[in-house]
Amino acid sequence: MSAGLPIAHSPLETFAEPFAEVSGPRVRLAELPFLAQVDVRADPSDAALMARLGGVLGLDLPTVPNTAVATPDGSRHGLWLGPNEWLIVGPAGTEGKLEAGLRTALGDGFGAVVDASANRTTLVLAGEAARDILETGCSLDLHPREFGPGRCAQTLVARAGVILHQLSPEPEYRLLVRPSFAAYLATWLLDAIDGDSSA
Repeated sequence: MSAGLPIAHSPLETFAEPFAEVSGPRVRLAELPFLAQVDVRADPSDAALMARLGGVLGLDLPTVPNTAVATPDGSRHGLWLGPNEWLIVGPAGTEGKLEAGLRTALGDGFGAVVDASANRTTLVLAGEAARDILETGCSLDLHPREFGPGRCAQTLVARAGVILHQLSPEPEYRLLVRPSFAAYLATWLLDAIDGDSSA
C-alpha cells in the first residue's frame, strides 16, 4: 500500500452538522475550508508593478482602505489590509500557481509574496439575520451605509481576531480566522444564532 499524500483536515470539519442544524431561511452558517490565501506586499505608487500584479490576478488591487474587489466571475478576491498589503483569496488548490505568478510579476520590485493559506480558515455567515447576529459581537458599524458589499476590515468578533469581508447585500459575510480561534468563534456563532429570535 502506497503512503500517498496526507489527508488534509479543516479546523472545523466536526462542525458541519451543527452548522447545518442552525441554518435556515434567515441565516446560514458554514465553513469554506482550504481557500487559497496569498499575502502580497507591493509599492502602490509603482504603476507598472501594480499593472503586472493585476494582470496575474485578473483584478486591480484596491487602494482605498478597507475595500475589496473581485474578478468578474467572483472566484478571486483582493482585500486591502494596509497601505502596501493585500490578501488574495481564491479557490482551494490554486495557491501554488497564484504565488508563483505573483512572484514572477513582482520580479525585482519592492515587495513580497507569501502563501498564507494555512494561516486561516473561512466561515460564511449569510442571510437576513446575519448582520444582527454579527453586531452582537463586533464593534464595527455594519449598517449598509458604512459597511456593505466590497468592504473588508481586520477586526474582533467575540474577541477573536478576524478579517471580515462582506460579499453581497443579502448580507453574506466571510470571516477569516486563525485555526487556533476557529472552534471558539464557531461555537460563539452557533450560540448567537441559537439565542437570536429573528434567526
